[in-house]
Amino acid sequence: MTTMTQATAQAQPRPPKIPESVLVVIHTPALEVLLIERADRPGFWQSVTGSKDFLEEPPHETAAREVREETGILLGAPGVPVEALHDWDLRNVYEIYPVWRHRYAPGVTHNTEHVFGLTVPAGTPVQLAPREHLAHVWLPWREAADRCFSPSNAEAILQLPQRLGRMR
Repeated sequence: MTTMTQATAQAQPRPPKIPESVLVVIHTPALEVLLIERADRPGFWQSVTGSKDFLEEPPHETAAREVREETGILLGAPGVPVEALHDWDLRNVYEIYPVWRHRYAPGVTHNTEHVFGLTVPAGTPVQLAPREHLAHVWLPWREAADRCFSPSNAEAILQLPQRLGRMR
């Protein structure tokens, strides 16, 4: 009976993704930006992204959870205070790429993305979720923006110097 219950649970489809997500630009004080390569689309580089787990989940909590799940970086750990995560008060609404629409409820074509920045010390270790990402790299902010496949991600990275109050 237990085996049958486990098989039934595994056969259950995943609930549709909530079309509200976060984008977290992780960077050092010297504006080196962390990019991670998608496992489901090798060659597609991005910052940390992810959808809310439930409708009432505050974006700040979604951001902290996604950072932890995708990079192993824990807010509140030494060198990474909770206050290092900044809500940029920027919302992007974009069309979901057709290749990923099957993850959402039928008819959902757009997503609202909340943009955050996270400052971490240089040398912060990264431990990727292997089912989600293949590799990571730290790049100067302009190079990181050029490597991103997502236009909203590239634009967020290009805003980084202004967001931090300095031009480079």
